[in-house]
Amino acid sequence: MEEQVKQVLDALEAQCAKREYCTADVRRKALERLGYDSAAAEEVVGALVAGRFVDDRRYAAAFAREKSSLAGWGPVKIRTTLLARGVSREDALAALEEIDPERAAAKLEKVLEAKWRTLQDDPQGRLKLIRFALSRGYDYEPVRPLVERITRPTPEG
Repeated sequence: MEEQVKQVLDALEAQCAKREYCTADVRRKALERLGYDSAAAEEVVGALVAGRFVDDRRYAAAFAREKSSLAGWGPVKIRTTLLARGVSREDALAALEEIDPERAAAKLEKVLEAKWRTLQDDPQGRLKLIRFALSRGYDYEPVRPLVERITRPTPEG
């Protein structure tokens, strides 16, 4: 293995040991560091995959869990983002199955309740709340009853 390739491989191994990366991200980093030598970059990526420093399925699962539980993203947005990052459809769908549906539903409810507090006085607040949920990557069917419940007028006012 050429010395420059070995140095890049060592650097990327250290970086990949600290957090998850998908193969597309690692390929881009290797290409940049190797002066866009695609054969050398593929050699680095292959070595990292073989050494299990990079695993798209593991990356996708970690990404899906994080975005669902911390950012409140829905399955549509997570899947679309993973596909855009070069993760295979199979790995993206497998990652979505690892999301705890009850925890995701609770996060969605919390996010929508917080957003509703800013929209209560807006005549189009309900519509904006639905759009907000859809932009977060949720399908209309699970969002509709939740929005109905959150926006239902309270007896006091």
